[in-house]
Amino acid sequence: MDEALPLWSAFFFGESRIAQMSDETRLRAAILGASGYTGAETVRLLADHPRVEVRAATGHALAGKALSDIFPHLAGPSDLAVVRPDDVDWSQIDVVFGCLPHGTSQDVIETLPGHIKVIDLSADYRLSSPGIYESTYGRAHAAPARLQTRIYGLPEWPQNELEGSELVACPGCYPTASLLALLPLVGAVIDRDHIIIDAKSGVSGAGRGLKEGNLFSEAAEGTHAYGIGTHRHAPEIDQELNRVVGRDDIAVTFTPHLLPMVRGELVTCHVRGDADQIHAALTNQYHTAPFVTVLPLGSPSPDTRHVRGTNHCRIGVWPDRVPGRSIVIAVIDNLIKGSSGQAIQNLNRVMGWDETLGLGRLQPLFP
Repeated sequence: MDEALPLWSAFFFGESRIAQMSDETRLRAAILGASGYTGAETVRLLADHPRVEVRAATGHALAGKALSDIFPHLAGPSDLAVVRPDDVDWSQIDVVFGCLPHGTSQDVIETLPGHIKVIDLSADYRLSSPGIYESTYGRAHAAPARLQTRIYGLPEWPQNELEGSELVACPGCYPTASLLALLPLVGAVIDRDHIIIDAKSGVSGAGRGLKEGNLFSEAAEGTHAYGIGTHRHAPEIDQELNRVVGRDDIAVTFTPHLLPMVRGELVTCHVRGDADQIHAALTNQYHTAPFVTVLPLGSPSPDTRHVRGTNHCRIGVWPDRVPGRSIVIAVIDNLIKGSSGQAIQNLNRVMGWDETLGLGRLQPLFP
């Protein structure tokens, strides 16, 4: 393995030699925050990746335990000892997946050696404006200049920016589903001043930390809206819609809801535009995308059960009963396409690999 170090170093410092890699050469990965849901899911998915090997898993409160003590389903080849970030030999790591909460993630990432590629799943690098980051997340950013150089990692849009990136900010789960549904439309197909997103997610979207509202007796047999008019993902959705059309005045109405299920996410986007034109724009954008399916007009509504356990997004379009209005619905698995799977897809794109590596064999878990 050590003989491969010059090859990877050459790539990281700008000389790509990916074509010369042997099938046995693997990128050495560390997972920051491996004791959370997204960290564990990243470890699980990377176990099937032919070109990545997880070498380190970090945590704080649970440092010293084995991953299999925390997550018994990771017993076997995926098992590692959880260590603190200070105890990792970073000279032996090529890429980091940041699976820590916002705030904590940047504090660790900004201390890493410069040769390490970063795929960050937290919210810390998603917003390009330091001021909006501070007003949204309640603290000043530790490295505001990095917000201008990081790449926002929605791999289906735009198509060609990720390869060779040093720092990729993975979108949030709600923005992933919402932007996949809306980005191909805001250029000309829909009224950009009237976008309403009604979003619903399972409780795993809130993370593994103990929260009263996520207790079984609190979440089961009911549903409720939260973050009404203030949710942190709304500025992220606005940012990317505005960036695509070169504006700064798009502001969506976004309301998320908690559903009594573990994983899965559904967004219903109410827009003004012709359903046939909307469907044509989506189909044109995603006809070669391996993980996005635009359903034929008249299909049954996409169901979270049809993507559960996969890196796929399914999108459907319907005309509203009022002429000139349409409804666009997208579903994803919030822990995979909305988080860990998309992060791996981003790494594949960064390295110039087939973006389906480690993800293409995932089939939906049904029922």
